[in-house]
Amino acid sequence: MRVFGADDPPLVFPDWSPYHDLESAARAYLRDPEVALEALDGVLQGAPPLGFTLERFVNEVNGVWQEVAVCDGDRLVLWHGEDVPDESGMPDAMISSLRVVPLSAVAEVGCRRRLVRDERGDLRVGAVDVYILLSTLDEGADEPLPRHDALRFGKTLEDGGPGQMARLEEFARLVAARVGRCGR
Repeated sequence: MRVFGADDPPLVFPDWSPYHDLESAARAYLRDPEVALEALDGVLQGAPPLGFTLERFVNEVNGVWQEVAVCDGDRLVLWHGEDVPDESGMPDAMISSLRVVPLSAVAEVGCRRRLVRDERGDLRVGAVDVYILLSTLDEGADEPLPRHDALRFGKTLEDGGPGQMARLEEFARLVAARVGRCGR
């Protein structure tokens, strides 16, 4: 695997936003779609998700970092793939992890849009940031204690473009519409 440095040109990945089925979007965008799809299918069991968002970037230390977040109506299914270095520091291995979170654990969903003015003074979306706050119980202590963590997703005009920003907002609205309604 190639290690990317500060002198390398910025990487531009294919746009996944035109694809409304997870498999096509993953194959267009992820470096390791087979790994992601196999892990996700073990949970989804062939059922199409209601919505999803994808993320991928290259960092100077470890190489490629990839993420898929899927909402099936009852759960968030999160896959994450990340290059890891060997003893010499070269990335030659990968971690693949899967996390399943019931939507009943979602305490809050937030979506922030950065609006910018163009030359004519018209507003347009320049960035979208989404967070999903999770509230679960940490049962590792003597008594179960509340545990909070947040999932964060972001797209900009430069990183993803208008299509991926719109799809991220769509994903946030999908999850937000189900907060507090699970289990009814």
